[in-house]
Amino acid sequence: MNDGVNGVALAVFVFFFVAVTAMGFMAARWRKAENEHSLDEWGLGGRYFGTWVTWFLLGGDLYTAYTFVAVPAAIYAAGAAGFFAVPYTILVYPLIFTFLPRLWSVSHRHGYVTTSDFVRGRFGSKGLSLAVALTGILATMPYIALQLVGIQAVLDVMGVGGGENTHWFIKDLPLLIAFGVLAAYTYSSGLRAPALIAFVKDTLIYIVIVVAIIYIPIKLGGFDEIFAKAGDAFAETNPATGQPRGALAPGDAGHWGYATLALGSALALFMYPHSITATLSSRSREVIRRNTTILPLYSLMLGLLALLGFMAIAAGVKVDNGQLAIPQLFENMFPDWFAGVAFAAIGIGALVPAAIMSIAAANLFTRNIYKDFIKPDATPEQETKVSKLVSLLVKVGALVFVLTMDKTVAINFQLLGGIWILQTMPALVGGLFTRWFHRWALLAGWAVGMLYGTAAAYGVASPTQKHFGGSSAEIPGLGEIGYIGLTAFVLNLVVTVVVTLVLRAVKAPDGVDETSPSDYTADAGDPGVKTELPPATAGDPVH
Repeated sequence: MNDGVNGVALAVFVFFFVAVTAMGFMAARWRKAENEHSLDEWGLGGRYFGTWVTWFLLGGDLYTAYTFVAVPAAIYAAGAAGFFAVPYTILVYPLIFTFLPRLWSVSHRHGYVTTSDFVRGRFGSKGLSLAVALTGILATMPYIALQLVGIQAVLDVMGVGGGENTHWFIKDLPLLIAFGVLAAYTYSSGLRAPALIAFVKDTLIYIVIVVAIIYIPIKLGGFDEIFAKAGDAFAETNPATGQPRGALAPGDAGHWGYATLALGSALALFMYPHSITATLSSRSREVIRRNTTILPLYSLMLGLLALLGFMAIAAGVKVDNGQLAIPQLFENMFPDWFAGVAFAAIGIGALVPAAIMSIAAANLFTRNIYKDFIKPDATPEQETKVSKLVSLLVKVGALVFVLTMDKTVAINFQLLGGIWILQTMPALVGGLFTRWFHRWALLAGWAVGMLYGTAAAYGVASPTQKHFGGSSAEIPGLGEIGYIGLTAFVLNLVVTVVVTLVLRAVKAPDGVDETSPSDYTADAGDPGVKTELPPATAGDPVH
């Protein structure tokens, strides 16, 4: 790692950061609505985004700075096991093709802003809705924190903030500035800000990946040399475990863990509130269907991105914190000016999802805690005001998390977040297709899945920590090592089915379903579905 500040890289980084900051504030006037004081406008961008805006927004939402840093870092640390992110982002799109259009339709027909809105309307249960909302908020908070970790990694490599002995305020001042800017334009522009900035973020990432996948192998002697050096490095014994450091391909013992982690992650991805927020901002169900066919282009990018982990090994990158491996690779291999472009891609790649995540968490609090339990007669203007304030509090909480706790704690909680959010799937996806599940059974299944998943993750140790050392453990009854989240989900589903059978047998009362079968196939232009567009402005992206 270089001593001092890389002035050229920092100047390029600051240029792009200032540019997207200006875009973030300008977004408040992009497709400006006559009535800005509603969650439809602030929290969902007016529900008017077309195919390309939605594609960039979802890509900016799902493929985050943490993805940019952590996926190749996992390859750098352990080898091919880190590639699980590639198949899971391929598996997810056929899955969401089956249910996201239905969720869009019923949400637009009834004005639902969050998944908990739908769960409450479908099952007539505020308790189940509250469970889904709390799970979403808990799972999202560490995810936001990890975006700030991504920015911090870039700043560290550029030498910004001083060394370990620097006063904490000076050291963290650049991160505080980035946080303040993010908070300001999110408060001002809502979902329109990350939607507009996502164009810059995704363009930069594609440019960096294309250049890296061509330029770095040429400098390192080609992919044969890269894979040979990586294979030699993974064959070395890890002193902490007494086992090889990793492998270029998963061994037989790792197949169950790899497959269950990929499948479980695919099931969980669109349960996250920020994924649904970006989805519900689109203008029609056809936009959703088209996006499920073109979003896999990001998976191609992710596969190429993952190869950077092997390149970091071949380039001789040595870092104590694996999250710094890829920023350090860029610092070592690229000219300073292009390293600045790469760092800007990572930094902006943190701002976009962090903004969407904070909006999504705030919407959950406002609609499903504040309005349902604190102020049922809240006006749309009051809802919007509360959501704006909560979005600030959520980001402050994430910032405090990053500044006061060890980074591994944030990663552990993010792993827990994946386990937790998967437990909302029976209520959300099950509710989109059937009313057979009983509301109390869904709540019981959710509770069992949450308790089992948390307890099992708590019992996982690693060479560096006693608890929450990973997300895989022995699958009961099979004796294989698999993803805890998927095991908890199966247990959740079994409990839900069994308890539903019992409750149906004793004729326990159902809640009131406010939806009807036609709601799930309604499209733009159908009665009751919002279709009017705000006045177009010069330079609007096409629908």
